[in-house]
Amino acid sequence: MKTRHVIVGTDGTERSRAAVIWAAREAQRRGVPLRIAHVFEWDWEDYRYSVGNEYTDVSRQLAEAVVNNASRLARETAPRIPIETDTLIGHPAARLLDIAGQAELMVLGHRGRGGFAGLRLGSVSQRVATHAPCPVLVIRGRDDLDGPVLAGVDDSPAADDVLTTAFEAAVAHETALSVVRSYLPAIPLWLDNVRPSEVETPEQDAAELAQLEEQLAPWRAKYPDVIVEFLLTHDAAASALVGASRCSQLVVVGSRGRGAVRGALLGSVGLQLLHHAECPVLIARPHQ
Repeated sequence: MKTRHVIVGTDGTERSRAAVIWAAREAQRRGVPLRIAHVFEWDWEDYRYSVGNEYTDVSRQLAEAVVNNASRLARETAPRIPIETDTLIGHPAARLLDIAGQAELMVLGHRGRGGFAGLRLGSVSQRVATHAPCPVLVIRGRDDLDGPVLAGVDDSPAADDVLTTAFEAAVAHETALSVVRSYLPAIPLWLDNVRPSEVETPEQDAAELAQLEEQLAPWRAKYPDVIVEFLLTHDAAASALVGASRCSQLVVVGSRGRGAVRGALLGSVGLQLLHHAECPVLIARPHQ
């Protein structure tokens, strides 16, 4: 069986430096090698009439400089982990997805330049987070990260992956875990013009909270030192999690599995967080 890596995509920008640091720490914590990948785009049709291989040579030299700098940063962060570097040619999202099956975790910055030309969310990071067959961590939001690990939990099969990932992250970061559960209460017809978040439903809330407590019981027994806080809300899950991300250091959500969009592995809550969360976002999913 091949050893899985923590893989980080880097383009030399400040945000990707943060991704390299986070990835190195994760590789060290998990006891697995770190693989640093830089993808540069090269279109043979555009350059087939160029004299010699000057463009390709310069591009590869720049790419090697990016991964070498990232490797030094990773070595400073986690001196004892094995580190590999890759310079790949092609479309960044496609090439990162090519190697994602070898990843225990894929780490990306949420925007960049250079080898990730034009990278914005909605481009490379979104495509990788949406289609990768492994967990994906996107570094975004504040630089002064503090607070609990935040987890969005529902009653879907993906909740087990979210809870395992979130509890392990809380242990690794030596912090509390804040669990958010959003649900839409049954509202009398005569209140149909009132926002669900403004309606008090104590009995329904108590039942939902009891269900959540039961759902978390196995993980609380396994991780007894993790302080667990609960937030039960009638607001939309994405809105509640984005708001709570302002005082969190990491938000963990699940994958919906393959949906209506061919190959898509990420639902609307995850997409909203990738665009708007104020801390890093970890998409938890089982390896395929």
